[in-house]
Amino acid sequence: MSEEIEIKRVRGTGWKSVYDTLRAEILALALPPGQLLDETTLAERFDMSRSPVREALIRLAGEDLVVTLSNRSTIVAPIEVASFPKYVEALDVAQRMNTRLAAALRTESDLKIIAKRQKEFEVAVKTNVHLKMSEANKQFHMAIAYAGKNTYLASFYERLLNQGQRMLHLHFEYLERTGDGYLLTDEHNLMLEAIRGKDVERADDLAHAHTRQFQDNFIRFLRENYTTDVSLGSRVAAE
Repeated sequence: MSEEIEIKRVRGTGWKSVYDTLRAEILALALPPGQLLDETTLAERFDMSRSPVREALIRLAGEDLVVTLSNRSTIVAPIEVASFPKYVEALDVAQRMNTRLAAALRTESDLKIIAKRQKEFEVAVKTNVHLKMSEANKQFHMAIAYAGKNTYLASFYERLLNQGQRMLHLHFEYLERTGDGYLLTDEHNLMLEAIRGKDVERADDLAHAHTRQFQDNFIRFLRENYTTDVSLGSRVAAE
């Protein structure tokens, strides 16, 4: 991938350092889908016992970033191409509902937070570092979700955004290559303005279009790059 990946590695400070490092490497695709994560090897790498490594892997599994196979080995969670249509269907529903609620219920304080998160995303886009971009994108959308005042929908939405971060990195790569990266920041600004104006239907339409853009560009990326150096992983092959 084209971006420069700079991931801080902290040694000997417990499970949190292992978790933070592995999570960043997984999201940045430095650890590719399907990569075996051996506890002993990781313990040697981080210069600590296997217990904190195991704890870190358990927490990563809770975020669906790693999976444990039937033989008890752990791998980086595959990006399940076959289930992508179902994933994006759920994302569309969650994104539309949270954005609708935000437009109906937002406060002035909520608007300030959403606008701040959008500015942070614009700064992240200029760095061209996909991990920063995806994290900032998530925070923008979660600020919208929090403005909707429904913790159940916000929690569901956050889980979907977490699961989609690696796919979003591939989406960013496609936008960079095609020169359409401006669409993301422009769409965010339009969503913010619809929420500011309490235009529920406009907010809904924009949220839906935002999901469709991600879906269409990710599918185009797969068609162009499925056999290139970006592996999507396979549970069957790993087992």
